[in-house]
Formats: sequence, C-alpha cells, structure tokens
Amino acid sequence: MRIIAVVIRILRQFISDKRTMALMIVAPIIILTMLSLVFNGDDLELKLGVRNTPESIVEQMEKHASVKPIASDETVESTLKKDYDAVIDFGNGAKKLYLEGSDPSINRAVINMVQSSSMGKNQEMDLEVSYLFGSNNMSSFDHFGPVLVGFFIFFFVFLIAGVSFLRERTQGTLERVLATPIKRWELVTGYVIGFGLFTMLQSAIIALYSIYVIDLMMEGAFLYVLLITLMLALSALTLGTLLSSFAKNELQMIQFIPLVVVPQIFFSGLFNLDTISNYLSWIGPLTPLYYGADALRSVMIKGQGLTDIWIDLLVLLGFSIVFMILNIYALKKHRRI
Repeated sequence: MRIIAVVIRILRQFISDKRTMALMIVAPIIILTMLSLVFNGDDLELKLGVRNTPESIVEQMEKHASVKPIASDETVESTLKKDYDAVIDFGNGAKKLYLEGSDPSINRAVINMVQSSSMGKNQEMDLEVSYLFGSNNMSSFDHFGPVLVGFFIFFFVFLIAGVSFLRERTQGTLERVLATPIKRWELVTGYVIGFGLFTMLQSAIIALYSIYVIDLMMEGAFLYVLLITLMLALSALTLGTLLSSFAKNELQMIQFIPLVVVPQIFFSGLFNLDTISNYLSWIGPLTPLYYGADALRSVMIKGQGLTDIWIDLLVLLGFSIVFMILNIYALKKHRRI
C-alpha cells in the first residue's frame, strides 16, 4: 500500500504540472519533425562557374550541378564570394579548378563531379586545384568546430544564467531586492553585468582551448573570435534570464532547452543550410546561434575581419537588447509593491 501511495503521489504531481505533461509529448514531436524536414529537405545543388570550358564537359556537369558561365573580366575570388562552390577554367591549355574551400564535403563532391564529367577513356584528369579558403588538409572537424564552439558557449551560459536567476527568485532574494527603490532596468543591467563577467571568462577559456589545444583551424585574429563568443554569450545570458521569469522551478527551466536551444543547432550551419526545407529555413535568421556560428566560421576558416562580421555582431547585440527589455517588463509580475 505504501508503494501505491508513492505512485499515486507521483502521478498527481505530473498531472498537476501540465507544462511537464505537454513537454513530454510536444517537444519530441517538434524535434522529430524538424529532423525530418532537415534530412528530407532539398538535395544539395552544387553551384559552379565555368570559363573556357568545353561544351561537352559543361553539359555533363549540368546534370549534377547548377552551372553558369562567368565573364572574362570577373575575378575568380569575386565569383566564389557570390555563393559559388567552385570555378572551372580550362583556358590556355591549363585545367584549373578553384574551390571556395570552407566545406570539405563540398570540395570532395566538386572534385569528383568534375573528374567524372571530364574523364576520357576512364583516365583521371590532371586538375590544378586551388582553394580560396581552407586547404586539402582541412578536416570535417575544422568545418564543424566553430559551430560547436558557439553552440556549447550558448548552451551552458543559457542554462547556468537561467537557473541562477530562477534560484534568486525561488529563494526570495529577488523579491527582497525588488522591495527596495531599485528600478527594474537597474536590476536587469546589474545581473547581466555580474553574470557577464563570468561568461567572459568562460568564453575566453573555451575559445583558447578550442584553438590552441585541440587545434581547430584558425585563419583570422583571435581577438575577433573572443569578441564573437562574448556577444553570443551575452545573447544566451539575456535569453536565459528572460525565460527564467516564466519558470517556477529548475525542472521547468530545463524544459526550455529542447524548445529554445536544441532547434538552433539545426540552423547554425552544422547541417548545410541549402538543403533545409523551405518550411523551416525562415527560422534560422530568428536565432542568435545562426549569426554567431556564421561569424565564427568567417573568422576561423576564412580569416575575415571586422568589416565582414560586423552585421552578425550587431544582430547579436540587438538580440541581447531586446531580451533585456522584455526581461524588464517580465519582472513586473514579481514586484509586489
């Protein structure tokens, strides 16, 4: 009977917590649906520019890729930066293949396709391959690494900040502070700066370890990587504190992870964004990790600078400001006087 009494008590707790009941059913369905649309989206279409290339080879490549001729006065670098995967130039008797180079899987796919389209008598063609970014030694981990660095910084800052801010409320500290003349914006700013000092240290350690210990590719300046991770951590910090206002305990705070954090990894570049279904592709630009991962790849793989990543940084700052403003309004329900 005592066992039955415990079982009944647990069941009543779950039934009374409708958010937990809903999450147990809704969250897996949402994530499985996203995975289905990610992996069953459009096939990857290679984008190639051609110049001085025999028509027979172009016709063969058009069966497997989007092929467009490029003007003779257009530079290879400018063409590749226009979202092309490669440029092929067979002029002056040479057989040159210029790869954008930031994704090893696309590099291999382009080389194999060009070889198969131009093979004569089953002999492999002697191609002169050049890379705009990366190299033939670039590994898949170098490609995914910047995304993973951004994701783990975002995930742990979101979780720790949210739970810590929630604990301030459940222990009564927040209500006592709100009972003082302090303004809500001052309180939010203070918490963000206080937690932010620790997230700065965390971000710096993770970035240093990733680059100098596990040897992720690093073509740009470390200062820019640190700046990006700090801005990404700030957006996670402000989002975590905002959502903690709508949680009653740590369990409910953790319940936000599969709905708020996990879906972001689908749109961060860990999976090729060109293959994601149109039903989901619009979500990416609405998530902080989308911009953080793009900026990290731009610096770590492509060696780009502030002029190339300033939009991503500005958007991340914008997310943080919006989350802070919403948090100020969310604190209204906790102020009793």
